[in-house]
Parts: sequence; C-alpha cells; structure tokens
Amino acid sequence: MTATVSTPTITTDLPDFRFEEAPDLPGNESLSRYGVAGIRRLVHKLWDVTIEGLENVPLDGPAILCPNHLSFCDSVFVPMSLPRRVWAIGKGEYMDDWKTKHLFPAFGMIPVDRSGGDAAKAALDTASRVLQGGHLFMIYPEGTRSRSGNLHKARTGAARLSVQNDAPIIPVGHIGTLDVQPPDQFMMRPGLPVTVKFGAPMRASDIGDPNDPRTIRPFADAVMFEIAQLTGQKYVDTYASSSDTPDAAPTDVQTPKPSGPTTPSAGPGPRPSSIGVPPGRISVPRPAAMAGV
Repeated sequence: MTATVSTPTITTDLPDFRFEEAPDLPGNESLSRYGVAGIRRLVHKLWDVTIEGLENVPLDGPAILCPNHLSFCDSVFVPMSLPRRVWAIGKGEYMDDWKTKHLFPAFGMIPVDRSGGDAAKAALDTASRVLQGGHLFMIYPEGTRSRSGNLHKARTGAARLSVQNDAPIIPVGHIGTLDVQPPDQFMMRPGLPVTVKFGAPMRASDIGDPNDPRTIRPFADAVMFEIAQLTGQKYVDTYASSSDTPDAAPTDVQTPKPSGPTTPSAGPGPRPSSIGVPPGRISVPRPAAMAGV
C-alpha cells in the first residue's frame, strides 16, 4: 500500500498549550508550568518560527517525537512548538555540570548513559512510565548531534519504546536551528527563521509484525526516511559521531528503505536524488490482519 500524501497545515502562530500535571514523573511542576509558558512566548517573539503538520501531534495519549539533531537549540524549538508538555532524553553529561544538573531535570529531562545497553535501561524504563501515563516523549533517534550535517542511521531505542508501549512515533524535521546556534556556540542568534515539521504518526505494524524483533530495525530506518523527507537532509548509513565533520560524509550515500521482517538481509535502498531524498514516497508493506539508544 502506498502511503497517502496529505498537505500539512502551516502556521506561524504560537499554538495553544495544555500543561499536563504529572507529579510522579521527572520534573518540577511549578517550574515547568510557568517556565515553559514564558519560554514559549520568548521563542516565538525572538525567532520567525513556522510550524507545519501540528495536526499530526495527538492532543491526548502517548506519542514519541523523533527529531533530527543538529544543534543544542533543537531541544528548545521542538518542545516550544508543541501543544502539550513533553519529556525528553538528555545526555548524562548534563548532570556533571552545575549549570544544567538541576535546571534540565526540572523541565523533565531524563538523563541517559549513552554507552548504551544496560547502562541506558533506567532511562528507557522512565520513558516507558511517561508513555504509559499517556504523555509525549521526545528522543533523538540518531543518539547525538550530527556534526556532518547529514541525517545518520537511527539507534533502535525509539522503535523499541514504540512497540513496548503501543505508542506511535511522530517523525520531526526542523530547518534553521544550525544557523541559530552552530556547534559549540553558547549564544543563540535572534531574528532568524526556524521551521519545525511534524510528520504523520508511524507504527511498527506499518512495516511488519510488531511482535517480531526483526521488525525493529526496518521500523527505525523507516522513521529516518520520513525525517529525511521533512528536512531534505542527505542520509548516510553510519551512526553519528562527535568526530564527524561536514566534509567527512561517506561517499556511499543511501536512503533508508524499510524492508519487511522476513527479509532482514535485503540490500541497500535506491540511490538518492541530489538532496539525498528520492522523489515521491515509499510503498510500505502492511500485514494482512533514544538523545536514541
């Protein structure tokens, strides 16, 4: 079945916001309520923010937001474009800095040990609590910022959380944040345009049997394909690394193409167009019946 393409709504207005109380989850309730309200107004006053596809974000129930990651300020513009409170994964190193160890968790950041495996289990367990409570959770599927400027291979944490908690993934693509705050620059440059795009919800059942572990990798790849469609970034089939540079992209560039779980060894997807995204959309087989980690 070929995915249906619909025209997203586009707005430059500050969306209505509903604060969801959750005293049993990470975050300071008072600081989150009033702090987020103030930051939202400030962001939309200092920058020319355009939001596309906001109708794809559910107003109730759990969902996982998966944005591309280019700049620290991605974690400002995406949450401040939402109509609801959101919790998010953040690198554990923030807990080692006195400037961030109290502030970021107060806004709902869930620190994660990015070495992966068992070290990340506590963060994913907390993320499951957020989703089981019917809330929004944000995780960068690339696991870290892209220093190359390209879109990198996804870690599978978001895909696993989606299946385990029966929560859809909302692919998110943003454009302009790298100009607002280049790597290692502390200050954000005001007055620049930023666009945040929310894609259609995705589930593992769009790819294959969600109970088959072989569906997880194709599902994670399909999410990256949709993000590439939203941003126009070139996809490279390698994990993002802090040692990457804008000139260090592999020459063998691919566009992620999900394959069914019965064909886990399928070859690479089609060659991309000049901007790294093939024209049109993929045909996704349907069954008959985390930073990512």
